[in-house]
Amino acid sequence: AASAQNGGFDVCWASSGRSSQTITRATDQGLRDLGNVADLCRECDAIVCICPPHAAEEVAAQVIGHGFQGLYLDANALSPDRTQQIDVKMEDAGIDFVDGGIIGGPVWNPGQTWLYVSGSSAENAAGFFSAGPLETGVVGDAVGAASALKMCYAAYTKGTTALLSAILGAAESLGVRGALEKQWSRKGAAFVEEAVKNVRGGTAKAWRFAGEMEEIAATFEMAGFPGGFHLAAADIFRRLAKFKDSAATPDLEDVLAALQRGGE
Repeated sequence: AASAQNGGFDVCWASSGRSSQTITRATDQGLRDLGNVADLCRECDAIVCICPPHAAEEVAAQVIGHGFQGLYLDANALSPDRTQQIDVKMEDAGIDFVDGGIIGGPVWNPGQTWLYVSGSSAENAAGFFSAGPLETGVVGDAVGAASALKMCYAAYTKGTTALLSAILGAAESLGVRGALEKQWSRKGAAFVEEAVKNVRGGTAKAWRFAGEMEEIAATFEMAGFPGGFHLAAADIFRRLAKFKDSAATPDLEDVLAALQRGGE
């Protein structure tokens, strides 16, 4: 939203049903509140959708149901197959669909976060953010290409975090975490510190990452590769869902305890 505003665009949003935290963020950024999705569809020429993977079809159905006829950028962490299914419904409704995938966190400085887009109107969608600091890249005319890139990238970054979480959790349960960290330290002290930092730092959004891991598993299977690793990663992140919206990053011992309890 900030990057679109930097380019001179009037950025609106719909506050109905949203949390107080979301309302505060939108207000602080000066977004124009249209109240609900129906009015958003009526007034805006383009809609950008960024939501947890499980809600993507629901949001798309709302937009279709309200008769929107502009450009719709789906920047959710979805498998190419799911993205293409949404595209078919959007195109049938006369909506100009663009596939998108975001790599990186909330962006306030250049060179940190990228939005990759694909589809026949990908260049138009990328133009919304040309003033930065969000970086953009067009990866072709095929819907699904941007999602595929996102899935493959997150398969490593977030998948590694899940793997490290499982390793440390298992080592703790087996009584060998201290010995494991000592062995890891032979690679350099920073190796252990980075592993622990990744495990602790991934907790606040673990509830979202679970669905993303399932999307990655589906993407791998679509490409002819086993998806079992990332299905297991989804289970690891579900065990950490209790840390959603935590005010502070939890201690490693609390993270390992949640992993051992299975998220109960």
